[in-house]
Amino acid sequence: MTKAEAGAGLLGGLGRFCYRQRRLVVVSWVVGTLVLLVVGIGFAAPADNDFTGGRSQSAQAQQLISDHFPQRKGSSLTLAADAPAGVTTPAVRARVDALTAQLAASAHITSVRSPYDTPGQISRDGTIAFATLQSDVNPLPAAEVKSMISEVDRASGDGVTFALGGADVVGAETPYGGASDAIGALAAMLVILIAFGSLLAMGVTMLGALFGIATGLALTFLLGYLFPAPSFSPIVSTLLGLGVGIDYALFIVTRFREALADGDTPEEAVAVSIAKAGRPVLFAGATVVIAMLGLFVVQQRLLNATAVAASATVLMTMIAAVTLLPALLGFAGHGIDRLKLPYLGRTGSRSPMAERWARVIQRRPVTGLVAGAALMILLAIPAFSMRLSFEDNSTEPHDTSGYASHQILSRGFGAGFDAPFVVVASLPPGGADLGALADAVARTPGVAAVTTPQLSQDGKAALFVAYPTTAHQDAATPKLLDRLRGQVVPAAVAGTGLVVRVGGPTAGDTDFAAEVAARLPYLIATVIGLALILLLVLVRSVAIAIKAAVMTLLSVGAAFGVLVAVVQWGWLGPLLGFPTTAPITAWVPLFIFPILFGLSTDYEVFLVSRIREEHDTGRKTREAVARGLGRTARVITAAAAIMVTVFLSVLATPDIAVKEFGLGLAVAVFLDATVVRMVLVPAIMELLGSVNWWLPRWLDRLLPHM
Repeated sequence: MTKAEAGAGLLGGLGRFCYRQRRLVVVSWVVGTLVLLVVGIGFAAPADNDFTGGRSQSAQAQQLISDHFPQRKGSSLTLAADAPAGVTTPAVRARVDALTAQLAASAHITSVRSPYDTPGQISRDGTIAFATLQSDVNPLPAAEVKSMISEVDRASGDGVTFALGGADVVGAETPYGGASDAIGALAAMLVILIAFGSLLAMGVTMLGALFGIATGLALTFLLGYLFPAPSFSPIVSTLLGLGVGIDYALFIVTRFREALADGDTPEEAVAVSIAKAGRPVLFAGATVVIAMLGLFVVQQRLLNATAVAASATVLMTMIAAVTLLPALLGFAGHGIDRLKLPYLGRTGSRSPMAERWARVIQRRPVTGLVAGAALMILLAIPAFSMRLSFEDNSTEPHDTSGYASHQILSRGFGAGFDAPFVVVASLPPGGADLGALADAVARTPGVAAVTTPQLSQDGKAALFVAYPTTAHQDAATPKLLDRLRGQVVPAAVAGTGLVVRVGGPTAGDTDFAAEVAARLPYLIATVIGLALILLLVLVRSVAIAIKAAVMTLLSVGAAFGVLVAVVQWGWLGPLLGFPTTAPITAWVPLFIFPILFGLSTDYEVFLVSRIREEHDTGRKTREAVARGLGRTARVITAAAAIMVTVFLSVLATPDIAVKEFGLGLAVAVFLDATVVRMVLVPAIMELLGSVNWWLPRWLDRLLPHM
C-alpha cells in the first residue's frame, strides 16, 4: 500500500482538512468547550438518587406513602445520643433538647420527633436515645447536611456523644469524585510521558483527550433535564472518558510518530494516522457506546440516564480524537518529540520483546491456553458467592458521623435498627384495624420490634415500621423480607380488604438487587450480540469475533471474583481502603460489564486490526500475529497502564461503591491486557490457524465493507 493509499478515504480526508484548517479547528473547540462548560455547570440538572421507580413492591409502597403521607415525602435523618449517665437525667435532656431545636432551625427540616415525646426512642437501659428529623426535599443539600454534622460534633463531649446518621449523611460524608479525578489525570500523564519520553507528545495527547472529556461532561449536566441521573453519574462518565479519551489519543499520536519516522511529511502523517488509527478508534468508541446503551434492557430510569451520560462523554472523546487531535498534531509537526526526556520513550512502537514472547506462546499454544484460562477461571470462582446491596452508614469510614450513629444505635436498639421495613396498607372503605397485621409481623422470627400503626390524615392508608434483628448488609435481612411478603402478610390480611406493601430503604435496595440479578443475563446477551456485529464488520472473522466475546466474559468473571474476595470476604480490604466487609453495591456489576466489554473490544480492535494489516500483506497467520503483537504491545500496555491508574485512583475517594467500581475495572483491564492479550489471544490464534479468517460468503455479502 502506497502512502497516498494509506492516507486516503473519508477519514484521511478529514485528517487533511483538520491539519490545513488547524487554527479554525482549535479555536472552534476552545470556544465551544468554554460555552458548554459555562452553560453546563451553571445550569446543571439536579441529581436524582431515587432507585425505587418501577413495578417493585417497594416502589408501590413508596407511592402509597407519597399519596397519603405527604409529610414523609422528603428524606429523614437520625440524631443518636449516647450518655452512660442516662439520657433522661435533667442535664442530658437539656442538651438533647437544645441540639434538636438547633437542628430544627435548618432550612429544609420540617419536623423533629423528640425521644422524650415518642415511645420507643430510648433504649431499655436508658443510656441511648434518638431523634428523627424530617425534611421537605430528597436528598438534602450536602452543604446543609455538613453544617448539621458540624453542629452535632460541637455539641458532643462532657459525657454525651452525639452523631447524625441517614442516607443523606452518607452522601455528604463520602462524596463521589473529588481529588481522585486529579490523581487519575496526573497518573495518566506520567504513563504517557514514560511511553513517549516527550513532554510535547504527552501534552498533545492529554489536550486532545481532556477537551473531549470536558465537553462530554458539560453535555451530561444538561442531559440531566431529559434523563435525570444519580449522583454517581459524573464519576462514571469521568472515569470512562479519561480512560478511553487518553487511549484514543495515544493510539493516534503513536501512529503519527511512526509515520514521521518513516519519512512522511506532517500532513501525510496526520492523514495516515487518522485513516489507519481513526477507524479502529471510531469502531472501538461505537462499541463502548453500544455497550453502555445496552443498560436500557435493565429498564431502570436512573441507569438509563447514566448510560446516556457516559455515552455522550465517549462520543465527544471520539470526535475530539479525529478532529481536534489532527489540528494539534499539525501545530506540533516534526517537533512532536521536542522537550524529550533522557532514557524515556522511543519513536517506534515495535517491541521485539513482545514479538519474541508471541513466538514462545506459538510454540506451546496448548500450555499457554490452559495456563491462562485456568488462572482466569480460578479468579472468577468467588463471583458465584456475590451478594448485592447498597452502602449505608455501617459501610462508611469509621471516623465519620454516620458510622458513629450506626454504632450507637446498634448498641441501643439492635443491629437491625438501620434496616427498617415500612409496612404500608391501603384501607378499604370504612377503614380496617392493622392490629392483627402488626402482631403477626412482630411474632415473626427475625423481627425485633414494630411501631404503633399510624393512620394517614385522609383516613385511606396506615403504616407501621418493623425492625429486623439483623443489619442492612446481613444476608438474613432480605430473606426476612421475602418471608414477610410471601407468607406472613398475605396470611394476616386474608379477607380483611387490606392491600399491603412492604417497603422502605432496605426493601428498595433488595428489590433493586433482585431486578439487577434478573436482568443481568439480558444485558450480557444484548451487549455481546451488538458488539459481535460491530466486530464482524471490522475484522471480518467469525472466530475472532466469538473469541473476543469469550475473552471478555473471562475478564468480567475474574474482576467480579476479585471484588467478592476483597469486599465481601475482606481479603486485603483494609489495605485497599474498604473499612468493613459488605455485599457488592448493586449498580457496580451493571456498569462494570458494559464498560469492560467496550474497553476490551478497544484492545481487540487495535490488536486484531494490526494483525489483519500484516495478514493482508501476504504474511501467514503465525507471522502476522507475532508482528501484530510486537507492533501493538507497547501502546496497548501504555493504554492499559493508563486505564489501571485512572481506575485505581478512585481508591482515594471515601465512597465505597466508587472504590468497588474502580477496583473491579482496574483488575479486569490489567488481566485483559496481560493474560488475555499476551497469552490467550496468541495461543488461540495459533491453534485456529487459517480458521481465524473464516467468513461465510453469504455473510461477507451481507456485512457492509468499510
